[in-house]
Amino acid sequence: QVQLVESGGGLVQPGGSLRLSCVASGSIFSVLDMGWYRQAPGKQRELVAGITSGGNANYPDSVKGRFTISRDNAKNTVSLQMNSLKPEDAAVYYCNAGRTATGRNYGISYWGLGTQVTVSA
Repeated sequence: QVQLVESGGGLVQPGGSLRLSCVASGSIFSVLDMGWYRQAPGKQRELVAGITSGGNANYPDSVKGRFTISRDNAKNTVSLQMNSLKPEDAAVYYCNAGRTATGRNYGISYWGLGTQVTVSA
């Protein structure tokens, strides 16, 4: 089992930055791909950044160049640096352990409870 706890969400103005963090319990963290997803009201949950166990990152076009995912296996932590935030980035952001860095689910998928990101002037 892997437990995930996200932090770092909040209110930010358009153009601003936020850094989300996710701390994972469990000894298998370092062998799992990790990802950040978001879900806005009325929309499906979508991948915003994924990272392989080896540190290779994947981003959809909507956030490429603005978001950066990183991981620290020694601290069981994965982070998401979000810059140049837009109102359409507002959502609940979830940390995932187990899905591939491109979002595929092969049966191992753990979720955190999410952290709210609001982008508004």
